[in-house]
Amino acid sequence: MKKYICGACGFIYDPQIGDPDSGIEPGTPFKSLPDDWCCPECGVTKDEFSPLDE
Repeated sequence: MKKYICGACGFIYDPQIGDPDSGIEPGTPFKSLPDDWCCPECGVTKDEFSPLDE
């Protein structure tokens, strides 16, 4: 699964980890995140994220 990076603060969403503090289980792909999910570091919306080239 692809990782995504926040364009505002550089936070990396890793689907292997999810976002447990926001109730997002490990194994949740970025595209399956709720529309109202925000960056846990800076609070921007999903549309500020882009795929991380590894």
